[in-house]
Amino acid sequence: MQTDRLILRPWLDNDAEALFRYASDPEVGPLAGWQPHKSKKESLSVIRNVFSNGHTWAIVPKLVGDAVGSICYYTQDESNIAIGKNDCEVGLWVAKPYWNHGIATEALFCLLDYCLNTKHFDNIWADCSAENKSSIRLLEKCGFVDTGLLNSNSKLLGADTAQVKIYLLKQ
Repeated sequence: MQTDRLILRPWLDNDAEALFRYASDPEVGPLAGWQPHKSKKESLSVIRNVFSNGHTWAIVPKLVGDAVGSICYYTQDESNIAIGKNDCEVGLWVAKPYWNHGIATEALFCLLDYCLNTKHFDNIWADCSAENKSSIRLLEKCGFVDTGLLNSNSKLLGADTAQVKIYLLKQ
């Protein structure tokens, strides 16, 4: 998939160095709900065992050429949220040097188009920490609304101490 500025493509083993560079940042992972990576070997393992699933893509700005984030959807069996059989949950993160450049918004709009017009999901859900104001703004900008529900079963890092809000794409 691609947009004017981005390519969303499957993760490759040779992305491990770029993934480690950005995923080891202690300000990135915890905001997205996971621990910072500790080694390039760990990043390679994530690429092979987590990202290689047919519905997770590297976010690659065309002018950069390296993966600077990740975007995915989860089906009912994989979701953090109690969703319907033909629903999905979306998630993404972008490396700190690329925050506030519109990359996350552009990537999410691209994924939403794919989920609605190619996969034909009925509903698209998301969840994020109530403290993650940037993600909340992103979701709202892309048409998601706060359901008022909290996710007490979230697998996100910090979910045991922070409120995890559930969002639904308004169609």
